[in-house]
Amino acid sequence: MTEKVLAINAREFTKLHHWVAGLQWLLFMFANTVVIPISIGNAMHMSGTAITSSMQRSFFYTGLASLLQLLFGHELPIMEGQSGVWWGAILGVLATAQESGMTPLQAGGSLETGIVISGFIIVVLGWFGMGNVLKKWFTPIASSVFLMLLATELISIFMKGMLGLSSQTEINLPTSLLSIALIALVMVIQMSRFLKIRNYSILLGIAAGWVVFRLAIEHATGIAPAGVSSLWTLAPWGPFGTDWGIILTAVAAGLINASNTVATLESAKPIFHVETTKKMYQKSFLITGINTIISGFLGLVPYAPYTSSLGFLRSTQLFSRIPFAIGAILFMVLGLVPSVGAFFATLPASVGDAVLLVAYLQLYGSAMQYIEGKTFDHLTIFRLALTVLIGLGIFTIAPGAFVTLPAAVRPFLSNGLLVGVLIAVIFENTIKWDMVKLK
Repeated sequence: MTEKVLAINAREFTKLHHWVAGLQWLLFMFANTVVIPISIGNAMHMSGTAITSSMQRSFFYTGLASLLQLLFGHELPIMEGQSGVWWGAILGVLATAQESGMTPLQAGGSLETGIVISGFIIVVLGWFGMGNVLKKWFTPIASSVFLMLLATELISIFMKGMLGLSSQTEINLPTSLLSIALIALVMVIQMSRFLKIRNYSILLGIAAGWVVFRLAIEHATGIAPAGVSSLWTLAPWGPFGTDWGIILTAVAAGLINASNTVATLESAKPIFHVETTKKMYQKSFLITGINTIISGFLGLVPYAPYTSSLGFLRSTQLFSRIPFAIGAILFMVLGLVPSVGAFFATLPASVGDAVLLVAYLQLYGSAMQYIEGKTFDHLTIFRLALTVLIGLGIFTIAPGAFVTLPAAVRPFLSNGLLVGVLIAVIFENTIKWDMVKLK
C-alpha cells in the first residue's frame, strides 16, 4: 500500500464517504467486542450494573487501544481488540478455580496481577526483539496448532453459551433452537451474492436474535447505567491477588498471545504492500504491552491485533487509515455514554455466541493456510496431530479433575490451548524434522 493510502490528512476527516466507512469499522469493532464483557461478567457472577460498567470500559479502551496502535504502534488500520487467547484463558482459569473452591473475586484478583506482570514483560521483551524470536519459534506447524486450538477453545465457549449452559447445567431448548436458527441466518447472509449485505452479517444476526429472544424467550430487565467514572474503576475483578498458579498461567497466556502480533503483521504484508521491520514490531509490542497493563488494572480482557481485521479489509477494501480512526473514535464515544452501556448489557449472551461461532470458523481457514503446500506424510501428520489432539483431549476433561495437581501448575495444565501450543513450540524448535529419515 502506498504512503498516500497510509497517511493521515486532517482535511480527509471532512469527507462524507470516510464517515460512512468509519461507521462500518465501528460496527465491526462492536460485533467483536460486545459479547466478551458479558461472558466474563456471567462467569464471575457480576451484577447487571457491573457488567454494564465492564461493557463501557471495553468499548472505550478498545477504541483507544486501536488508535494508539494506529498512531504510535504498527501504524496500520488493524483493530486492536480483546484477545481470544486471553478470553479463553481467563474463562478457563475461572472454571478451574471454581472447582477448586476459590471464589471468582479471589481468582479474578490473581488474574489482574498476572495480566499486569504479563504486560510489563511484553513491553520489555518486545523492545528487545521479541518479534524476531517469536517468528522463529512459531513455525508454520506451531502457528497452525495455535490457530486450531484457539478456534476450538473459542467455539467451545460459544457452544456452551448458545445452548444456555453459561448460566445453568442443562440445555435450554428454546435458547438452543434460536441459536441454531441464527447460525443458519448468518451463514445464508454470508453466502449472499450481495457484498454490502455480507459485510453486515454479524450485526444483522445479532439484531434479529436479540429481538426474537426478548420477545419470545425472556424479557429484558432494566439495568441501571454505570456512571462515566466507572471507566476508571480499579481492580473490578477483586483485590489484586497472589495465587502464583494463576499468575504464571496469565504470564504464559500473554507470551502465547504475543504470537497474534506476528501472525497479523506477517499476514498484512501482501494487503498493504509493506515490509515488517524490527521497529514496527518494537512499537507494536510496546503498545500491546501498555494496553495489557491497563487491562490488568481495569479488569479487561487484554488486547492483541485482530487477525480477523484482515478479512474485513479484504471484503470492504477500506485500506485508508482515516475511516479506521473515525470508527475507533466513535467506539470510544459509545463507551462514554452510560445509557449505551446499559442497553447493550441486555444483549443475551447466547445470541452473541451463536453469531460469533460462525464468524470465528475462519480461524480454521487461517490455520490451514499456514500449512498450505506441505507434503502430508505420516511425519507431518504426527507433528500436527499430536499437539492438536493433546490440547483437544485436555479440553474434554472436566475442570474438577485437575484439583489433585499442585496448585502452582493446575491453571496452566488444565488449559488445552496453552499446553498444546507449548508442546508444539518445543517440538518444532528442538527436533530437526528435516533430518528425520522416513523408511
